[in-house]
Amino acid sequence: MKFLLPLVLLAALAVGAWQLLEWRNLPPQVAFTRATRSTISSSVSTNGKVDPSEFAQARSESSGRVERISVRLRQQVAAGDELVTLDTAQLRHDLESAEARIASAKSDISVIDAGGRQPEKLVLQTQIDQATVELKAAQEELDRETRLESRGGSTREQVTLRKNRVDAIQSTIRGLNQRLSTLVAPTDRGPLEQRLRQEEVTKQQIELRIQQSIIRAPISGTIYQFDLKPGAYLNPGDVVASIGRLDKVHVIVFVDEPDLGRVRPGLPVTITWDAFPGREWSGSVDRLPTEIKPLDSRQVGEVTCVINNPGLDLIPGTNVTARIKSETAENVVTIPKEAVFREAGKTGVYLLVKDHLEWRDITQGVNNTTHTEVKGLAEGDQIALPSDRPLTPGMLVRPN
Repeated sequence: MKFLLPLVLLAALAVGAWQLLEWRNLPPQVAFTRATRSTISSSVSTNGKVDPSEFAQARSESSGRVERISVRLRQQVAAGDELVTLDTAQLRHDLESAEARIASAKSDISVIDAGGRQPEKLVLQTQIDQATVELKAAQEELDRETRLESRGGSTREQVTLRKNRVDAIQSTIRGLNQRLSTLVAPTDRGPLEQRLRQEEVTKQQIELRIQQSIIRAPISGTIYQFDLKPGAYLNPGDVVASIGRLDKVHVIVFVDEPDLGRVRPGLPVTITWDAFPGREWSGSVDRLPTEIKPLDSRQVGEVTCVINNPGLDLIPGTNVTARIKSETAENVVTIPKEAVFREAGKTGVYLLVKDHLEWRDITQGVNNTTHTEVKGLAEGDQIALPSDRPLTPGMLVRPN
């Protein structure tokens, strides 16, 4: 009995050794996939930036503080709509002063046209009329005194006295007429007209500045950039708001130089934005780049795409993800890309034929991130996937 236990152990060891030898002689297990028939699309995925398809900036043409804001961010506006109004209190005071100066100049010109200021003119004319009456009476007295002298009824002194009286009144009348004629000289009109023109120009300039204090929308569209607050001070040329057409937007897509050959106008484009998970916007490639530019460590071409934006949610300046569908192949044989091997300058697969592997040259077509179109295989063919052990033609294998 004591010899039986060693014999049993020896037999068990022999069986284990035989099984280990058999296991080592078994072909290795290899994972396989099947070639399937499907539709495959190739795409170029990259990043991009949203721009409006048409845009303009509303700028201040005048300086001043913001008095009233009539719009808000994301609001739809029409060309000419009021956006912001600047404080015009001082301008309106200046306008009233200019209008008062214009009225004064016009009044002075009307005085000249009337020959002088009417009250002064009336006083002088009255004095002339009175002096004329006095002159007539004095002349009559002089004439009477002269006749009396000729008859001996008067003296030369009396005649001379009357003559001096007539001369004095005539001198007075001449002085009054001279004052009347020079009350307003014709040459005074020129400077007054020049002053009037200057004041009218000043008024027009003030009115223009008042008009410019109302900043209006240059085009119809959506306000996509606007951050003014009441009381802010603006200088001429300051940007007030950016307005653009957003129902269709441009997305500038940064395509790496090696992928540019796969992109052409008209290809479909899908846009996604992290701010709207699960949401997609569609459009197409519009223009290809004319030059290659550095972008961080990349060399890219800026491809312009036109994207439909029905909800106006894509905002200019937004960074988005873009996928350009470059090629589509329908009802073709496809396999996972990891099943493709490149050996000795050839591209092929390891095909399962009964219990061993055979090398099969293939031609690849359209690729996406996981699968590739292949020519040289049939639907249902079993294709080896990469294994821990090197695969070789004729190798016996056990499908896993």
